[in-house]
Amino acid sequence: MSPLLLLILLPLIASLLIMVGANPRRTALGAAILNLILSVVLFARYNQHAGGWQFVSDFKILPKLGINLTLGADGLTLAMVLLSTLVTLSALWIAPRIEKREGLYYVCLLFISAGVIGAFASLDILFLYSFHELALIPTFLLIGIWGSGDRQAAAWKATIYLGLGSFVLLIGLIALYLSMPAEIRTLDLRQLDQLAASGIFRPSAWIYLVLLVGFGSLVSLFPFHSWAPPAYACAPAPAAMLHAGVLKKFGLYGLIRIALPLFPEAMHEFNGLLLLLLIGNILYIGYVTVAQKRLDWTVGYSSVMHMGYIFLGLASLNIIGINGAMILMFAHGLSVAAAFALCGEIRRRTGTLDYSELGGLAKATPVLGLLFGFAAMASVGLPGFANFAGEVLVFFGATAYGPAMVIPVIIGVWGVVISAIYMLRAYRNIFWGPITTRWEAITDITPSARWSVILLLFPLMIVGFYPQMLIKMVETALPR
Repeated sequence: MSPLLLLILLPLIASLLIMVGANPRRTALGAAILNLILSVVLFARYNQHAGGWQFVSDFKILPKLGINLTLGADGLTLAMVLLSTLVTLSALWIAPRIEKREGLYYVCLLFISAGVIGAFASLDILFLYSFHELALIPTFLLIGIWGSGDRQAAAWKATIYLGLGSFVLLIGLIALYLSMPAEIRTLDLRQLDQLAASGIFRPSAWIYLVLLVGFGSLVSLFPFHSWAPPAYACAPAPAAMLHAGVLKKFGLYGLIRIALPLFPEAMHEFNGLLLLLLIGNILYIGYVTVAQKRLDWTVGYSSVMHMGYIFLGLASLNIIGINGAMILMFAHGLSVAAAFALCGEIRRRTGTLDYSELGGLAKATPVLGLLFGFAAMASVGLPGFANFAGEVLVFFGATAYGPAMVIPVIIGVWGVVISAIYMLRAYRNIFWGPITTRWEAITDITPSARWSVILLLFPLMIVGFYPQMLIKMVETALPR
């Protein structure tokens, strides 16, 4: 059996077993562990010198209609699959005891995992889109049923925004397909790359704008971002980990796979527009993040802000910047998942994430405070974490673009300062200062939850100290 197909099927098989009565937590964790092991094996077995698509397999779905599921992976795909399996295992591991509909809870998490892995591994645009939609549906259920705060409003807002974004994206993909001459129409990413490289097919620039709006809405590109912070703040921690850490990377992945090879002229033509939008992510959302008074909203807005740096790497339109963007996709996925996991642990112990009610928790929960410090420093981009390596490459790539990037780079560097302000402020307000009597008896993070967060922080530091390991993998996705 194709190893990539097995990565998709394992969460679905586990979901089926849960539906027929298997223990939800044990079954889900078992599938997640197997998936992580398999993804590590594939990551290690990928031939970097040969590059290109490997582990390719075709499955006939509706052959008369020409609909086939084609799976394959290059270095970027495997990095995203590894990210997906890491965050999935951590999210399932740290999930609290569920009092109502426990089976459905774990099935939703497993369906998100299967959907994102399928989207990353699909070589057919139709299935790339379809797998993403499969992963969106359980996200809404998780927020609406098991969320906190104004969860119904957050779930509906995310549903409307992401539904409209997906519809715009579908229009763009259909327009892309219909714009091809009838004799060369294809949805296969490999063939599209060949058509673009040969110069046979040059789609219209307006299709790029439609795809940018569609993919950008899914990534929370300014000004299509307002669904994300309330959705993440109200979602249960495992759902926020999977969506912010993994599922949101789908839009960036799609732009790299489709827009970069097919629309090089359009990306140059409309680069000024993209720069204005990403500046909104970095500067406007950055200041909004500073103004937040709750940790969950701070982390939610922070996730939106940091998308600006990844878009800055894409806007550089050179190998250095795009490599940086791809590394940031991996690094941000791990760091934001760790932050949301720790948000959930703090909420579980105190019942609140309001800065005005917290303080001094490091005295009662020193390990939790230490882990949050690591997650905060990774988010800020401290040297030694993968986030730093990605941001440095993004800034170098943007600088190499030319004078048009001077202001965006300056704003990007100032954004790092803004990140340090709101993360250090959150760290101080929650863990330092005098501790109130009501928090003196709370317990520290459990060994199980501790290891689930370490599972995310450890790869961040490995790549942070040796970024070349990941750079050599992700750059195989770029034309040679």
